[in-house]
Amino acid sequence: MRFISGYLYRLAFAALVGSVVAFSAISPASAQQIVVQGSQRVDAETIRSYFGGTDEGRINQAVKDLYATGLFADVKVRREGGRIVVAVVENSIINRVAFEGNSKIKSDSLIPEVQSKSRGAYNPATVQADIERIKDLYRRAGRGAATVSSRTVALPNGRLDVVFTIAEGGKTGVRDIEFTGNHAYSSYRLRNLMQTTEMNWLSFFKNTDVYDPDKISADLEIIRRFYLKNGYADFRIVSNDARYDEAREGWIITIGVDEGAQYRVSSVNVESRIADIDPAVLRSNVRLKEGDVYNGDLVEKSVEGITREVARKGYAFSSARPRGDRNPAAQTIALSFVVEEGPRVYIERIVVKGNTRTRDYVIRREFDIGEGDAYNRVLIERAERRLNNLGFFKKVRITNEPGSSPDRVVVVVDVEDQPTGSFGISGGYSTTDGVIGEVSVSESNFQGRGQFVRVATTLGQRTRGIDFSFTEPYFMGYRMSAGFDLFAKQTLNSVYSVYESRTFGGALRAGIPITDEISLGVRYSLYYTKISIPNDINRPYNDCVFPIPGITPGPYNAGNPPPPGTVLTCVSNGEASVAIKDAALRARTISMPGYSLIYNTLDNAKNPTSGAYAELRQDVAGLGGNARFVKSTGEIRYYYPIFEDVVGFVKLQGGNLFGFGGNKPGVLDNFNLGPSLVRGFAPGGIGPRDVSSGLDNRSAGLGGTTYFGATAEVQFPIYGLPKEVGMKGALFVDAGTLYGYKGKTEFNQALFLPPGTPCQPTLFTSTGVAYTQSNCINVRDEHKIRASVGASIIWASPLGPIRFDYAIPFSKVKDQYVGGVYQGGDVTQYFRFSGGGTF
Repeated sequence: MRFISGYLYRLAFAALVGSVVAFSAISPASAQQIVVQGSQRVDAETIRSYFGGTDEGRINQAVKDLYATGLFADVKVRREGGRIVVAVVENSIINRVAFEGNSKIKSDSLIPEVQSKSRGAYNPATVQADIERIKDLYRRAGRGAATVSSRTVALPNGRLDVVFTIAEGGKTGVRDIEFTGNHAYSSYRLRNLMQTTEMNWLSFFKNTDVYDPDKISADLEIIRRFYLKNGYADFRIVSNDARYDEAREGWIITIGVDEGAQYRVSSVNVESRIADIDPAVLRSNVRLKEGDVYNGDLVEKSVEGITREVARKGYAFSSARPRGDRNPAAQTIALSFVVEEGPRVYIERIVVKGNTRTRDYVIRREFDIGEGDAYNRVLIERAERRLNNLGFFKKVRITNEPGSSPDRVVVVVDVEDQPTGSFGISGGYSTTDGVIGEVSVSESNFQGRGQFVRVATTLGQRTRGIDFSFTEPYFMGYRMSAGFDLFAKQTLNSVYSVYESRTFGGALRAGIPITDEISLGVRYSLYYTKISIPNDINRPYNDCVFPIPGITPGPYNAGNPPPPGTVLTCVSNGEASVAIKDAALRARTISMPGYSLIYNTLDNAKNPTSGAYAELRQDVAGLGGNARFVKSTGEIRYYYPIFEDVVGFVKLQGGNLFGFGGNKPGVLDNFNLGPSLVRGFAPGGIGPRDVSSGLDNRSAGLGGTTYFGATAEVQFPIYGLPKEVGMKGALFVDAGTLYGYKGKTEFNQALFLPPGTPCQPTLFTSTGVAYTQSNCINVRDEHKIRASVGASIIWASPLGPIRFDYAIPFSKVKDQYVGGVYQGGDVTQYFRFSGGGTF
């Protein structure tokens, strides 16, 4: 017995206990007639206990029971005279279970799947079953061609190692996803809704084409909700077949659907079975109206709104139950929301499990009800949707279990954490900023607390900077976000900007949800900004004021006249406008509170296909600092699916700026726009410009106080490319204008002239070389609508979203001939690139 392991000892002990019963049915003479041969670790008396008698039926049953223990490789029974001889061959004891050749699935994941265990009895049948289990695990991991074999390594004292040798083979994912019964939407459209994808030439770096029954179930729910959202109230999935095709080394998924008819809403009614609740008061919570296409999502939101409203009136157990009376002939559905008291059930406990990273309170705070409150199914379902929308979890499942009494229920929240960090890379090139790149690291579930943290660094030929952001989504326990930003930025001069700027500061902000679609944001910004004008041999942008010997024309270069046929002045070599020089005399400290009002019904924040987004922003500079202005901007975006995977997009935007307290907005306060308003124009390339004598467009931009614009765009898939490429095209038309320079036009201080000096012209020598600059600017402020047409490629690349825009302006302000040069027109930039990445 000392060689029997703990496992065998327990089994033998159980058998000995059972033998008491067995021996009660066998006479001592019968027991003495059973002779056991070959037993080494299992006691002979234990083996005898399996024989309840000496007749053939009981002997055969005893042999089966001995095999079933897994302790014996062979059991034979024979009769010798008046004796029964039981010859056994014991199985070896497994020392350890090992795996060879596995890299895609780690041993730690395989060990729990096999039934052969360390310190257990070796059983060839069990090992063979384990081989099939391992193969099935590899099929589910997308490697159905994997082969598995086993061998044993003998050790002393009847022990052995079991070694499974695995040849993983190539990837065998989902070869085809087929739909039957669909007519309203093509199979291509339905496949694009699914997270599971088909294998293609991109399979070497993706894992979405791996067959996973749980993921398929989630995809079927997505398809179901899609049909219900689009009016197909009778939709159902009639079959879901997954078949592994050995010849093609992949899975064939066949999904059968019954679409039914598309319904419209014929009427909407609210019924109240609670005497104190007036149905008319609840109608404002209904999101559908007569004539609308039936929408399952809006029905759910209507139910939530009605339930919350009734609960606020003191009926915590009440709920709204939707009822749809269909008229198949007219393809209409009459909606009714029935409000009634539910059973008086209370939440005994909320149990959270499966979260290895996210803290419990982050999950619990998404519930509008807590332990001890009245149980309300609608509010539980709402919490489940909120948890899914956080993006912290791969899956969220909320179930109920019976509590300690019939009126108590335990709510179980089962989640699975997923990575929430992101690494972003974005870059681009423009004729203004040259090559520019940004590297950012962000975490949306910082330390499992649900907090958002982001650090970004910008480095380019002419721009560099760093910023840090922190957001707490539940400030002081309320459903209100709060956070702060810190930033520092330096911008060098460019082809179209002759000054450099340095800015650093920070902001405090808070966001308050008003309804599911409307939110209010408040903020306070404080930052310091200072510009400087380079003035050296290569960048003589201020040499009319600070001459550079040998460079600056006029008296300072009289002994070295310009080459014949050239006209060289201190202005035309790249001089900054006096408006810019005036802004460089003093630093600006901006102290600015503001707010944003946002309306958002987009179906997807990253890749919207339907819904609207509207934002109104207003900031007031003047709470301290040395700037006094009010800046207001607004934007409206609307997305609409034209037909399968073709999305129309319209955007309207506008803004206005005005000074107060006797202050006029300066060039640094004004809107300086370009491709963000009308693509095809450079940053700062449109709007009022200084056309003073000799200046060119590098220093002409002054900015404006009023802008408005519109964009119409159609986005479409690039057919022939797999969905996983993530590439689509777009055609667009942009139109807009920027105007309204309201700043000063006389700048004596910038040229160190006495106050009150009237406008002086640019002065020239007798040879036509200018050596002074005018102290006044000549503003060209056109209201003309600029417009462009173009095409884009939008790529959801493995590194993140990347967009290429090519636009051709067909309406712009052209240069005019002033002071011997063509100037004052808009600055174009046909190509634009931007991108980023995540992990």
